[in-house]
Amino acid sequence: MEGDKWQQCDEDATLNIPLVAEHEERQIPGSGHDNNIVTTSFLKTCFNGLNALSGVGILSVPYALASGGWLSLSLLISIAAVAFYSGLLMKRCMEKNPNIRTYPDIGEVAFGKTGRLIVSVSMYTELYLVSIGFLILEGDNLSNLLPIEEFRVVGLSIGAKQFFVILVALIILPTVWLDNLSLLSYVSASGVFASAIIILSISWTAAFDGVGFHQKGDIVNWNGIPSAVSLYAFCYCAHPVFPTLYNSMRNKHQFSNVLMVCFILTTAGYASMAIIGYLMFGSNVESQVTLNLPLNKLSSKIAIYTTLVNPIAKFALMATPITNALKDLFPTTYKNNRVTNIFVSTVLVITNVIVALSIPFFGSLMSLVGAFLSVTASILLPCLCYLKISGTYRNFGVETVTIVMIIVVAIVMGISGTYTSVVEIVQNL
Repeated sequence: MEGDKWQQCDEDATLNIPLVAEHEERQIPGSGHDNNIVTTSFLKTCFNGLNALSGVGILSVPYALASGGWLSLSLLISIAAVAFYSGLLMKRCMEKNPNIRTYPDIGEVAFGKTGRLIVSVSMYTELYLVSIGFLILEGDNLSNLLPIEEFRVVGLSIGAKQFFVILVALIILPTVWLDNLSLLSYVSASGVFASAIIILSISWTAAFDGVGFHQKGDIVNWNGIPSAVSLYAFCYCAHPVFPTLYNSMRNKHQFSNVLMVCFILTTAGYASMAIIGYLMFGSNVESQVTLNLPLNKLSSKIAIYTTLVNPIAKFALMATPITNALKDLFPTTYKNNRVTNIFVSTVLVITNVIVALSIPFFGSLMSLVGAFLSVTASILLPCLCYLKISGTYRNFGVETVTIVMIIVVAIVMGISGTYTSVVEIVQNL
């Protein structure tokens, strides 16, 4: 029963990235009846993959480039290449064991229940912190767009950012109570289009609305490299969704090509946004580039409003896997109870708000997520699981040496980035 609970919980975790799919009737041998299986074409799987990789990281890449300097762009490309390779390793793990359906399944096949637990915890923690990042992002941009005076409620002083974080949480709360998230799934699938709109509108602001591309920037800033690496890593945190994409495909042998297309296009988008933002604002670029935009320009407003709408639509999809995991801890009588769902969802949002108000530093929080969780889930765990499942670790070949080198570098990245992020957060508290 415990294994079934984890399985259900892990399958629910795929809700945070909706799939655009086609349905096809297939007879499963030995089942005795027809089963409706979701299959997707190459192009639709590419779209799903692009949506998974396209997120709020697009806003922070100019800040990452400003932190590390122009040479840090090579680190963005390197991280993209390593993340692509680790995605291929996950594919090989699934090919070796057709029973693997989710990312935690890979962890369990490799390292038993402990592996499943480690993978699951890293996934849920990442979702939780990204949800908090959404609230901080909304508070920052709304307070910049609609500045209000500080006011007092029940003896408490509430500033603009705090007010908008609480307001957005109240707007989001009913969506977290929903049992059927299909509508929000389609809305959140607009992530890839949102990223394109943001890049185009900010480029328009620079080219035609008077901002220009006048900043030269620094060649390299060694002190900022750990932060830059962490923020770049955050951009490639979609690996928990890869098993779902793989299993949804009609022709699974094409999955490698899907990954290549998705990583090339998203990396081109991230690099373009980083370069544009850095040339526009130089070392003064904010942790969210939208905070630098002139508010009196239509193109700027389009970028900001696009930035605001997407996280609101995605919040419930990020929170649902966590609430399902928490509800799984309740007795069977209460697990599927409507009141339990509302209670757990409400408590989760309240804790998100508390943390967002306590640590309102978007750049530092996303850097922490990238260094500690994205590096773990997107690089370390796929490499370790592949070595164990494939048995490659027994052979001292080129592949083994390459993977071990990636693991060592990832550990160094994770430790240095986590330390830097924590220090930044503590200093700003």
